[in-house]
Amino acid sequence: MDVLVLGSGGREHALAWKIAQSSQLDKLFIAPGNAGTKEVGTNVNIKVDDFEGIKDFVIKEGIDMVIVGPEDPLVNGIHDFFLANKEIAHVPVIGPKKFAAQLEGSKDFSKQFMKRHKIPTAKYGTFTAENIDEGYQFLEKLKPPFVLKADGLAAGKGVLILDKLADAKKELYSMIHENKFGSAGASVVIEEFLKGIELSVFILCDGKSYKILPEAKDYKRIGEGDTGLNTGGMGAISPVPFANTTFMDKVENQIIIPVVKGLVADNIDYQGFLFIGLMNVKGDPYVIEFNCRMGDPETEVVMPRLRSDILDLFDGIATRTLSERDIDIDERTATTVMMVSGGYPGDYQKGKKITGLNQVKESMVFHAGTIADGPVVTTNGGRVLAVTSYGKNLDAALTRSYENLEKLDFEGAYYRKDIGFDL
Repeated sequence: MDVLVLGSGGREHALAWKIAQSSQLDKLFIAPGNAGTKEVGTNVNIKVDDFEGIKDFVIKEGIDMVIVGPEDPLVNGIHDFFLANKEIAHVPVIGPKKFAAQLEGSKDFSKQFMKRHKIPTAKYGTFTAENIDEGYQFLEKLKPPFVLKADGLAAGKGVLILDKLADAKKELYSMIHENKFGSAGASVVIEEFLKGIELSVFILCDGKSYKILPEAKDYKRIGEGDTGLNTGGMGAISPVPFANTTFMDKVENQIIIPVVKGLVADNIDYQGFLFIGLMNVKGDPYVIEFNCRMGDPETEVVMPRLRSDILDLFDGIATRTLSERDIDIDERTATTVMMVSGGYPGDYQKGKKITGLNQVKESMVFHAGTIADGPVVTTNGGRVLAVTSYGKNLDAALTRSYENLEKLDFEGAYYRKDIGFDL
């Protein structure tokens, strides 16, 4: 099987690393990829939003399957684009169609879906310029902190959690009338705040059946002790200690099964990964958000724990025979710690030379924001490297990740030294 992975981050490197182990693989291409993906496949200089360029490459190389890493091409309809072009309509795309991808692309769409199918989530209201006054009134009825979410995609930065009512009203105005998050914030979802501890659950879905992947917990804040600005994620762990059998049974029965049944009932054909962001509130799971793809850096701990042949699972999605495929999970703990550029998530510089990559032992280094110029690897993003390790428990895995992080360096490099601190 000749496979094309779309994307250039740590998630895509982890997916490509896993696909490269498949007995069903002949050739692996990653577009555009990074300095890490070129070690497991062939990078192709095509952007993920260049649908025509992707089509031409798929035809030229006789690609048998396309795996979509990031959300933008899915929300913009790459799956539909393939189906609408007879030369490539036969090529399976692992990732939902445009309508289904609204589960991530529109917070209001996903909230309405959850309400319709009685899936536990926070109380909410959706507001635009037309009814912003009702938004102010809705805020007055809530207890702080106040949660405001841009309805559309805002690159993981469209969520505000505010302690003061006056600040919440001011930010609501800014999102709607001052384009704080661009067109993504033209419609704003205001939610009741859920107090608990977060985790992420991932499923593969073929439209009617599902398989549950290892759960994970990521750490979004830049500073230790979960302080400072939100980032794309500073590290992740799997399994999650509090996600015991009792809790995961609730997740499956109260959330996963109603979601899959709801998709079928609403004629939403869903083929691909579904990321379910959850809050554990006193032992009960509530949905915070859906994503129509894998998370990052969660993929960097989920893929190492998946023992099954991932192309066999993807083939199950493509042929709608996923229920016949087996999922085998590694019992060991996996931890990943992200090494980021100085200044991230604010302004940062690119082009810093990375040293120590060949000194890492007994850990995997997934590249997130790198570029290679011959043998020299340099930084090319805010989040640069993810160091993933196995261990018999959380402490052992983290110790190994941190030992190897000390061998890596580039100017301004930073990483959190407390991943897993709250567990």
